[in-house]
Amino acid sequence: MLTERLELRRFRGDDVAVFCAYRSDPEVARYQPWETPLSTVDACELVDEFAGLDPDAPGWFQYAVELRGTDALIGDVGVNLHENRMQAEIGFTFAREHQGRGYATEAVSRVVDHLLVSQGLRRVSAECDARNTASARLLERVGFRREGHRPEFTWIKGEWTDDLLFGLLARDWPPARNTA
Repeated sequence: MLTERLELRRFRGDDVAVFCAYRSDPEVARYQPWETPLSTVDACELVDEFAGLDPDAPGWFQYAVELRGTDALIGDVGVNLHENRMQAEIGFTFAREHQGRGYATEAVSRVVDHLLVSQGLRRVSAECDARNTASARLLERVGFRREGHRPEFTWIKGEWTDDLLFGLLARDWPPARNTA
């Protein structure tokens, strides 16, 4: 899948080093369930697993996100297609040096459009740690509506954390844009 600045594609073996680097960054992994650093062996296994997944099958599929016209991997967007094939959950992780430039918003918007328009899903959901204000703002910017707050719901990295729940229905896509 293409956007103005990005290509969302299947993971490849040559993604391991960059994938390992950004997933090992403690700031990138702060609100994620994995521990840092991510070993090269684990990164290689994950990339191999991601490369073999079917984007049309129920379960998780991970898109590698690269800058168009380069081989520069900058992050990933995951899609967990429900067994009923009418809804999915998404998640995203981007290298710190590529955050704050609109790349994640662009990639997530493209994936959501693909799910709701091309695949005809009814609903896409997401959740994030309540402290992760950047991800919450990104989801709202894309068009998700905050649907819930689960206090002290997730035990992660030695502490209870609050979760924010977001949802987006196909009938609300694309979101109305302020044209003023």
